[in-house]
Parts: sequence; structure tokens; C-alpha cells
Amino acid sequence: MKTVKLGRSDLEVSVLCLGSMSWGSSNTAAEGHAQIDRSLAAGINFVDTAEMYPTYPAKAETVGNTETIIGDWFARTGRRADVVLATKASDPSGSMFRGRSLDGAVIDEAIDKSLKRLQTDVIDLYQLHAPVRGSYHFRNIWGYDPSGQNRTEVEANMLDTLQGIGRAVDAGKIRYFGLSNETVWGMMMWIKLAEQHDLPRPVSIQNEYSLLCRTADADMSELCCNEDIGLLPFSPLGMGLISGKHSPDSILPGTRREISADLNNRVNDKVWPAVAAYGAIAARHGLDVNAMALAWTLTKPFVTAPIFGARNDAQLDVAISAADLELSDEVIAEIDAAHKAHPMPY
Repeated sequence: MKTVKLGRSDLEVSVLCLGSMSWGSSNTAAEGHAQIDRSLAAGINFVDTAEMYPTYPAKAETVGNTETIIGDWFARTGRRADVVLATKASDPSGSMFRGRSLDGAVIDEAIDKSLKRLQTDVIDLYQLHAPVRGSYHFRNIWGYDPSGQNRTEVEANMLDTLQGIGRAVDAGKIRYFGLSNETVWGMMMWIKLAEQHDLPRPVSIQNEYSLLCRTADADMSELCCNEDIGLLPFSPLGMGLISGKHSPDSILPGTRREISADLNNRVNDKVWPAVAAYGAIAARHGLDVNAMALAWTLTKPFVTAPIFGARNDAQLDVAISAADLELSDEVIAEIDAAHKAHPMPY
């Protein structure tokens, strides 16, 4: 499988990243371990997790369990060196378990706890799960209003957090730093403060990006290209909507819609025609729509590696196949036309 550099780092990552947020909830530890084994055998060396995982549902009593599952795999196999490991500091409010927002002191504590759960001495990519000040992600764009932000306080928190990241880099606990669910202005501020104060510069951003969610196409793509920031799209299959397995009238047992019927506000009347349009494109060209959707993200020059999750071996195999799938100009043109007909369905 092809590998690429992540941003301005020396991390050589596969063009697909294995997501783990269901390990410990809808997937067992054994299934998570098997997914790592199968992914490594296929050439995927990049695994993403977070201290708040597993999700669906996310619960205070299960926080950290997915990191523990991965750490147990490292301990059992001795293959830590074969994996580029990414994890994330949790929700900024700490509402799940911490009771306080992210800052430098929290970073010190959170990294040490993640290292212990992961049974490793170093995290390759350490990411902030969401901005303390809030953002337009997770369908918050419809009512997003940043006018109440106190820029002085925002910058002070960013700098304090960066200093915590810097201490961890200097101590050899993390190698590189990235963001998640960030805005273009936020990314530029992190870059600016890092360069001004000789602190770790972010190498990546993990935001939602898929055929159904293309907010990164404009300003974020420009930032990524000009500032050498790698985009790591999460939910590249629209939480399973792109597969076409969901419908307005029924909820499949064993899927995330049993826990969140609207898939965190992704399900609405506009999404179904969009899903049908992309499914029709795949059918006309003899493609699996999931593989097509993943391969499409890799046609974008600002994308480094989409992060996919799998519930079973069949889903994992389809995702792996996307790495070698070359989409024709005709398919790309039809996807662009579908996007214009069904823009921003959620």
C-alpha cells in the first residue's frame, strides 16, 4: 500500500488509517486486535484512537478502554514499531470524566494516562479532539457565532496548551502534534503561536470530510496545501449513510442508528437523495460505493489518509480495496455533478 509523509513530519503513513472508536462497544477487544492484524498485513500502518473512546455510546465508565485494547495488542504482539499511533486529548470541557477544559496542565496529565493505557513510551501523533472555544463542526455550522470569543483568552489558552505539548515533545512522550474539529482561523493561530514561540507546529488536522460533508473543500484545503498540513478525514463514509444500508423508514439492528437514530444530526430529508445519487454513480460504473467514497477522498491533494472504521471483516476488506482504486475522470465528473445537485446535506 502506498505511504506518504504526514505534513512536515517524518512520519511515513499509509494512505488509509484504521479507526478504532467502536473497539470496546460494538466491537470486542479480540475483534479490534484482529482488525489491526489484518490491516497491517494489507499494508495499513496508521491507527487512530482517542482517550474518550469507545463511542456509540460514549460513557464515562468506558473512557480509555479503546486505548487499553490497543495497548494490550502491543504487549501481546511486540509490534509497536510497526504502527504509526495517533490518539487524542478528549472533549475540551472534560465533561466525560475530567471536569475541566484543556490546557497545558491537563495535557501533561492526559498524555501520561494515554501512554500507560497504550503500554508505550511514545505517541507518534497527539491530537486535540476539539477546540476549547467551540467550532462549527458536528453540524454546529447552522448556528455558529464566534463573536463572543475573547481573543486574548483564546490565545492564552492556546499558548499554554502548546507549551504542554512542547514539554511532552522534549520529554520524548510524543513525536508530533495535530488538531481535530478545528477551523481555518484556529489552525492559523496554532501555526502562528508555534512559530512565534518556537513550539511544536501542527502537522495535521482531523476533520469530518466525505461526499456528504465537504466544508474542507474551500478554505481548509487552501490552508492544508500552503501550510503543509495533512487532512485526516473522519467519517469518510458519512457514518455508514453512504453505504445505502440506512433508510428513512427503518433502523437496522446492530447499527449506530439504534443508539442515535439521526446519527448525530446527520439524518434529514436532504441526505437520502444525496445518498441515492452517489449509490447510482457507483452502480453505473460497477463500483462498491464505500470503496468509491474512500478512493474519492484520496483524489484530493490536501488529504493524507481517511480514517475508516469497520464492524466486520467484509467492511474492512472493502475499505482496504479503496487504496488501489483509481476513479475515472467520468466518475469524478459525475460525483462533482451530484455534489452540485445535493450540496451540504447536513
